[in-house]
Amino acid sequence: MSDDETTNTTTGTPGTTTGQAAAAKAPSDVTIYTDGACKGNPGPGGWGAWLRAGTHERELWGGAPQTTNNKMELTAVIKGLSVLTRPCKVAVYTDSEYVRNGILTWIHGWKRRGWRTADGKPVKNVELWQQLETLASGHDVQWHWVKGHAGDPGNERADQLANRGVADTLAGKPGQG
Repeated sequence: MSDDETTNTTTGTPGTTTGQAAAAKAPSDVTIYTDGACKGNPGPGGWGAWLRAGTHERELWGGAPQTTNNKMELTAVIKGLSVLTRPCKVAVYTDSEYVRNGILTWIHGWKRRGWRTADGKPVKNVELWQQLETLASGHDVQWHWVKGHAGDPGNERADQLANRGVADTLAGKPGQG
């Protein structure tokens, strides 16, 4: 995380367990809804992730004073996956076709071409794509696209968290966690 990025977290810890019996359990089922927001593009931005595992929930949010919406969309997924402390079966829900198409389809060509696009330009946000790929490889991830601002409760909650990240960034609030 860069010096100008903030992170906040609240409640529970999906993907974590305690004790010897927990170590013998099968991978957890974790659902992560993610979203990014930007006031101006580029401009102040925020990201949010809402995680659920059984009866446990966790909210994550943060932001950066000068960023892009795509960076915030990627960061939301990265932050959501990064709090999982052991391999999990994960369902990621995003309203970003950039994130879903990038991780499922485009990344293979980018890697073959040395992190270059089909027209030979450097891939934007390459460090975030590499971080996302590394984190996702430690889990069994299913990627789902949901239409943004269409009433999906998980997406709406992630959107609220992303906008909270923008507001906290604009207010100069430091991150927690």
